[in-house]
Amino acid sequence: MLNYIVIMLIGALASVLANKGIAVFNDGFRPLVPQFLEGKMSRKELAATSFAISFGLVIGFGIPQSIGATIILIHSILLATDIIGTIFNDDLVGNILAAVVGAGYGLLLLVGLETIVNLFAMLPFNFLGNLNSISAPVVASFAVFPAVAVAMQHGFNKGAITGVITFVVWFLTKKFGVFALNDAKIALNAEGIAMLVGTIAMLYFASKQKSDSSSNASLASVFADKVKRIQNNIVYIAIMGGLLAAGVSLLIVAGDPTSLALLKEGQFSSAAIAAFARAIGFIPLVFTTAIVTGVYGPAGATFVFVAGIVLHGNPFVAFIVGAVLITLEVLLINVFAKTMDKFPGVRDMGEHIRTSMSKVLELALLVGSVTAAYAMAANAGTLFVIGAYLLNRQAKKPIVDLAVGPVAVIALGIILNIFLLLGIWTLPV
Repeated sequence: MLNYIVIMLIGALASVLANKGIAVFNDGFRPLVPQFLEGKMSRKELAATSFAISFGLVIGFGIPQSIGATIILIHSILLATDIIGTIFNDDLVGNILAAVVGAGYGLLLLVGLETIVNLFAMLPFNFLGNLNSISAPVVASFAVFPAVAVAMQHGFNKGAITGVITFVVWFLTKKFGVFALNDAKIALNAEGIAMLVGTIAMLYFASKQKSDSSSNASLASVFADKVKRIQNNIVYIAIMGGLLAAGVSLLIVAGDPTSLALLKEGQFSSAAIAAFARAIGFIPLVFTTAIVTGVYGPAGATFVFVAGIVLHGNPFVAFIVGAVLITLEVLLINVFAKTMDKFPGVRDMGEHIRTSMSKVLELALLVGSVTAAYAMAANAGTLFVIGAYLLNRQAKKPIVDLAVGPVAVIALGIILNIFLLLGIWTLPV
């Protein structure tokens, strides 16, 4: 009974956090949430984009990894709750509906993983696996947004320098950022490290910009408002972290495929080391995106999974430790953000950061959408998505550019299934 309660609470709370824009799991989707919070995307556009970015990973990665292991890969839950949360309005009724649907989904996963996969396999053309391609460029390219922001604020030359530094750091981290620790490997996240270094370069150039005393007085508004938003919801985030640690302790969820496989074999020490190594690599990515977006991850830097493994069989203790760990993470983000207050001239970065993020995400989602469409229907798919994107810009009420690509891919998948059922289409074209 405790297993069912915990998995339902995880699904319910994660859905509510996504619904309120407090925390989302998909690293590629997290930078999009501020676009909605600032009124640049509608709720429908946000939900459609979330579906396109996350659902393919749920079906193509999360659930297949979980089948036969009796342990659910956390991606199967938290990627889906990102979608569930964005569907409903952020009001009392919407919060309740998100919680109920999220809890029901968690329960469904625990009792019938294989059934879900089989249902989607019944489609004439199961295009959901192709949706993975949409989010791949987002995670890879988001590290370049500091360089774009620098170019917009300080000119092309400084932006190019930041871009070169970002790429070199990414390459070096990718090539040499793997360290052996007993039987596990610590792999630094190349995108996260590159983004962190790019952000430091962005702050450096901003610190060289002359500013008057009034701009220094308002400096905290650039980053502190984002961190404050996360801090104001620290109780909910702490409970989420505690629930995830408890779920791992009960061996009903795992944070990554490696630790899942080790937990299945009862190798708890090795699983803890593997989870810890992964968490170390995720720190730069999670902290940097949290500071610039004001949106956290329900699992934070994923140290809560380590706590759950170490405290396996002790869910109540794991809950407390997990809650404390993720609370410390949030406080450390605040400390890190406050150090940025020492940089003069940073206030003016705010608008450039928002604009550069939008430009990078728009292009990355378009590229990912075209890639997914080409995999689904070759040239016809490419024609469909690019045509939809360009024609949308001429519409009287266009869809936000960030969302039109993923929406077009979903529409393409539906159309292909209809055509296949009618016998008027043969893939690929």
